[in-house]
Amino acid sequence: MLVFALENSREFGEKIAGELDIALSDHEEREFEDGEHKSRPLVNVRNQDVFIIQSLHGGRQGSVNDMLCRLLFFVAAVKDASAKSISVVVPYLCYARKDRRTKARDPVTIRYVAQLFEAVGIDRIVNIDVHNLQAFQNAFRCITEHLEAKNIFAGYFLEKFRDKEIAVMSPDFGGVKRADDFRKILEKHSGKSLPLIIMEKMRSKGVISGDAIVGDVKGKNVIIIDDLIASGSTMLRAAKACLNLGADAVYAVATHASFSSRAGEILSDDAIREIVISDSIPLKLPHSKLQQKIKVLSVAPLFAEAIKRIHAGGSLVDLLKDE
Repeated sequence: MLVFALENSREFGEKIAGELDIALSDHEEREFEDGEHKSRPLVNVRNQDVFIIQSLHGGRQGSVNDMLCRLLFFVAAVKDASAKSISVVVPYLCYARKDRRTKARDPVTIRYVAQLFEAVGIDRIVNIDVHNLQAFQNAFRCITEHLEAKNIFAGYFLEKFRDKEIAVMSPDFGGVKRADDFRKILEKHSGKSLPLIIMEKMRSKGVISGDAIVGDVKGKNVIIIDDLIASGSTMLRAAKACLNLGADAVYAVATHASFSSRAGEILSDDAIREIVISDSIPLKLPHSKLQQKIKVLSVAPLFAEAIKRIHAGGSLVDLLKDE
């Protein structure tokens, strides 16, 4: 087994390698003056199971499209070098939110991304908390391995709220199953019956509306859970609605923190007491006040165990059980 991490995800890759007690395999990424680049493995990959780590988000090293292109080219180079199997480990999958047509002639971009991966020869994609699991699984024709961070988040909040009243909230109707699954884990381990709260949300031309809440939040510590925080406007809107209805405090939880340029101002609002995220995307903190509210939980050990089991033929179902 060989594990590579492209430069954009080197830090995360080193965490995974540390958990596996191996060193990342050497590779080259070279830039040219005209903006082109090349990448290649610097070790023999022939007849090896190869895992390539790259989180597909924009950042200082390039746009989302650049990160995607770099990963595709490296996969193809490894394929041409006669690897036995290639698994791409993509903690954050770009374009996963564009999974259906919402307007006439809209693209279904996640399907196009899947076709690009398959064209360069991947055998498997491994990710965590994709936006729409059914759409993701239907878009790809290769093996899809989907991890979940809910047990990691649940452990944190079970310790934090041992003797307090908790409610779990979905900030929109689309995230109800995610929130309900999280609620059930908390119920199982706390021995308490916990309410599921749902917030109305409608979006048109980038404008969010709807303020109805289903469920009782009065006197509760409300955990709002979603797959992604970008600007934070959805989380803040839900948090303020909860406080207006008598919630004691509101906590925001999301696996992926892509944090747009507006996130610092929006999420620094006192309506949200704490923001709990994973390290699937390198943390960008656009505002100093926001830094004090962030708690980062690592999902690298989960990915490392998944890689170990994939290579050895172990069970990912057992890995993801609600224990």
